[in-house]
Amino acid sequence: MPQYIRPRPICGHCDGFPTVTITTGQTTPDGQRQTITANCPACHGTGHTTPARAHTRIGA
Repeated sequence: MPQYIRPRPICGHCDGFPTVTITTGQTTPDGQRQTITANCPACHGTGHTTPARAHTRIGA
């Protein structure tokens, strides 16, 4: 029996593109460009946000 899972909402900060690679402008000794990876700080690189109901009971 298939189980239907509702899709999680896409992060509004990164619009579903949570990880980007940025070139530093420098090259490695073998001629390739040096890059760094940056993750979205809001969704921590997942691309999705947690539903609001998961945050309703904090504490207690």
